[in-house]
Amino acid sequence: MPQTIPAVGAPSGGSDHAPDGRRLGLILGMLVLPMYVALGAPSVALPAVGRALAVPFGATAWILAAWSLTSALAMPVAGRLMARWSPLRVLVAGVVVLAAGSALAGAGPTLPVVIAGRLIGGAGAGATVIAVFAVATALPGRERIRALGIIAAASATASACGTLLGGAVTAWLGWRAVLAIPVLALPLLLLALARRRTFTRIAGGEPDGPAGRFDLVGAAVLSVLAASLITLLQAHSVGLPAPVTLAVAAAGVLAAVGLWWRVRRTPDGFVPRRVIAARGFLPAGLIGGTIFAGYYGVLFVAPSLIEQATGGGALEAGAILVPAAACSVLAGRLVGTLTDRFTGWQVSAGLAALTVVGVLVVAVFDGPIPVVVGAALTVCGFAGAQAVLVGLAPELVAARDRDTGQGLFNFMTALGGGIGPAAVAGLSGIASVPVALAVLAALPLAGLALTLTRRPGA
Repeated sequence: MPQTIPAVGAPSGGSDHAPDGRRLGLILGMLVLPMYVALGAPSVALPAVGRALAVPFGATAWILAAWSLTSALAMPVAGRLMARWSPLRVLVAGVVVLAAGSALAGAGPTLPVVIAGRLIGGAGAGATVIAVFAVATALPGRERIRALGIIAAASATASACGTLLGGAVTAWLGWRAVLAIPVLALPLLLLALARRRTFTRIAGGEPDGPAGRFDLVGAAVLSVLAASLITLLQAHSVGLPAPVTLAVAAAGVLAAVGLWWRVRRTPDGFVPRRVIAARGFLPAGLIGGTIFAGYYGVLFVAPSLIEQATGGGALEAGAILVPAAACSVLAGRLVGTLTDRFTGWQVSAGLAALTVVGVLVVAVFDGPIPVVVGAALTVCGFAGAQAVLVGLAPELVAARDRDTGQGLFNFMTALGGGIGPAAVAGLSGIASVPVALAVLAALPLAGLALTLTRRPGA
């Protein structure tokens, strides 16, 4: 299997019909901005949510968990739907669901209604991300890297600046406006629709292959497995009763067994055996998931560490983290140059190592400067992994499995993004934050080991 992101099929210069990776990347990057802001911005509004809805602060953690969970689960579903629909139709449907759920969350009179809105909005976000990457990865060679680099820079900048934006919006407009921020994706969708012909030409505008029967059982067991994992990690931080925790654990074990059985019995099911057995596919997804876990774990705890060190509020903490967010732009621009000189697996090893160092810097050193430095390193790892590994994933599976593979790959990385904050939140209830971060660093370290031991041959 190839180790580099190939440049075959690159358009000849000067052609009017040659896709422009930079221009398309800007459009797609703008479209994902509200979704990635929605990952970090609500964290600073949770105290206000708890006071307004008269619920314990720990219960508001589900506002963050709900989004990560359904976003991850929607990705493989969207990948399978693109066997029936074009990427543009999935994109439109995803943005509409995203906006509807976010509007419900912002207007919810009770916490369960707010959480329901976040569940719906997260599902729309996952489908939108898959459609965006389906269009970007359909670009040839270097144009694909350019587009993915811009999308990665936009997403990392938006998520890292989410605390600043969330603090400002909470102070000026209230917590409901923070939860409704993703509604802004609707007018941005009009920019994408204005280039409908470009989308159709690049992604084909038609399904990639024949639409088989949708495997509801496979989708269900994968969903239960992911949901139980996220819930168990956050059980202590949200005060989940012991009997409920045991029931969730049992459901997770049964789902894991059911998924194994389903993959063996239904090779063309929701999780096709040929896709996950493709050499390098599972390692690539696990590596991306561990890097995402390190980044989102640091992003989750960095604002509170800065507030403790400086005595300031959420707005000041978000402003201090802006230089770290700016590093994502640099990482997005450099990743294309690096993949010209090194293989995708070598670049991934460097990104995983960068993430390990970043997490440990935040864990070991005190003060706002180490937090910013560590966050900047993890931001670079996150932005680089999005461009390199998302671009590499389609090359590891057969052409007919591109969309399915992309959905499953992004499921693994997004699930890692949910595991990072959940692990830090759960461990910080029984140990100090530095210890929780040190344990978190083991995840990207495992990703680094995978890049060195489980990568495909030439």
